[in-house]
Amino acid sequence: MAQADIILYTNHRCPFAHRAHITLAELGLSYKEEIIDLDTPRTPEYLKVNPRGLVPSISYNGEIITESAIVAQFLADTHPSDFLPKSSDPKDALTRARINFFTDAWSTKVQSHIFKLTYSASVSEEVVKDATASIVKEIEPLLSNAAPFFNGSDKPTFAEAIVAPFVIRFFTLSKHGLVPTSFVEALEKEAPNFYKWAQAVIKHPSVLSIYNEDVIVDGTKKRIEKLKAQA
Repeated sequence: MAQADIILYTNHRCPFAHRAHITLAELGLSYKEEIIDLDTPRTPEYLKVNPRGLVPSISYNGEIITESAIVAQFLADTHPSDFLPKSSDPKDALTRARINFFTDAWSTKVQSHIFKLTYSASVSEEVVKDATASIVKEIEPLLSNAAPFFNGSDKPTFAEAIVAPFVIRFFTLSKHGLVPTSFVEALEKEAPNFYKWAQAVIKHPSVLSIYNEDVIVDGTKKRIEKLKAQA
């Protein structure tokens, strides 16, 4: 396949845009990058690309694709590999189903708890317990055969691309006192599969490639201060 002409519209602070960066890195795809300022109104030019004004968006040979999971899925389907196998073979279809179940469990059962944990003016013990319980119940059993990545893979898959941006952020924020350390401590004790998997995820080059810890911490502090001022 000839090299596609890819433009990624992104912001390195955004965990959803981070999904696209991990996907592109794991697929080994070259691309041009346009940084979208999320602190100011979107330009008319960008609103023509994505009327919602969100990131990420990609231009793929002139065709626009938006929404982070859809962008990652499109790239993976267009460039099939072990990252997200085709579904034509029964074995690969099963792998794909397991990956999709994992990402769905995260998005529908866990992510809202993580948002409360990381983007609230104050975090109660109940929020910590709910976030921990959601991972223990929904995610921990799905990582029993991680080696070190999902479903026995020795390199990140689509599952990691979708979830890693949020995992690395709450580990970072816990180090800086912006997420209760009791949360990470509880995960290590109550969700050992998840904790071991997460350690591999947050150290991987494709996850770290555009991740700036200082910028994430500073941005989160400002967001929390703003929420406190509005309370």
